Amino acid sequence: MATLKDVAKLACVDVSTVSRALNNSSYVHADTKARVYEAARTLGYRPNAMAQALRQGRRHILGVVVPRLHLTIFSEILQGIEEEADRRGYTTMVCVTEDDPRTERDRLSRLRSGFVDGIIITSTGRNGRLLRDLRAEGIPLVQLVRNQDPSISSIVADYETCGYDAVRYLHSLGCRRIGIIDGAQNLAPYRLRREGYLRAMEKYGLEPILSQGQRQPNTFEYGFECAAQLLDAHADLDAVIASVDVQGLGALRLLSERGLLVPEDLRVMSLTGHEIGAMLETSMTSMEMPAHEMGVKAVDMIVEQIEAPAGQKPSPQHLSFSAILVEREST
Repeated sequence: MATLKDVAKLACVDVSTVSRALNNSSYVHADTKARVYEAARTLGYRPNAMAQALRQGRRHILGVVVPRLHLTIFSEILQGIEEEADRRGYTTMVCVTEDDPRTERDRLSRLRSGFVDGIIITSTGRNGRLLRDLRAEGIPLVQLVRNQDPSISSIVADYETCGYDAVRYLHSLGCRRIGIIDGAQNLAPYRLRREGYLRAMEKYGLEPILSQGQRQPNTFEYGFECAAQLLDAHADLDAVIASVDVQGLGALRLLSERGLLVPEDLRVMSLTGHEIGAMLETSMTSMEMPAHEMGVKAVDMIVEQIEAPAGQKPSPQHLSFSAILVEREST
């Protein structure tokens, strides 16, 4: 394997000149750089990326912490993160927490002691002190999907408007008994969706109908359980709003098992669209978040923090994306 000394010998320069040339230093004449590059190419020399990173104080690795990937919006967001990170010269280290605070704390501690330049996180909201400690240590952070701490930069969607617009849309179709599959109120998206839902229900003079299960909320089983609760308590229900698509899948399964037709007997829609919703036998109406773009922006925001000169780190930024109603067969 070729070494720095081998390149220097072939290019007829000293080792320090090779090092400066390969680091693209302006202090090396263009002709000399060209000679060094040609020598490195001829010998097949590859710099030690880890050694370079340690010298520069940067590893070009981003930690990404999300609740889950299977059948959720996070799989689409991660595509945007991966593509933009690659374009910016970074790789990613992905950790899945299943929204367990202990798992999240463990993953953050590992990333803290590992070789990451910054962390993009969808937080449970239960490890705020640890996140603040990470920030105090100089580790850049960006909150994704959930803004749990206003002192840390975030990229979210306008969840309250999603909840409001869903009720307004269903009301325009003639629905008056509209139930919602809710989630843990310590998680900002669920709390804000509920607020939008309640605001719209009050505007139209409708009775709020809420359900909340015991399982992990981003699951098929949770949607099935909550849909059963809604129907058992409200036989006259004419619409179900699921907070996320995978819950909507569970609701559709429950309705099928009970012999109810969608949308003839009951309409179903989701407040967080996933591409799977368009592929169902009865495709699901949803409020579509620009998932890929949110992932791209998360990388842009974290890299801006990482690469900012010392003493010029940007102030916390908060970016909110609007969702778009996509009508499909389920309504």
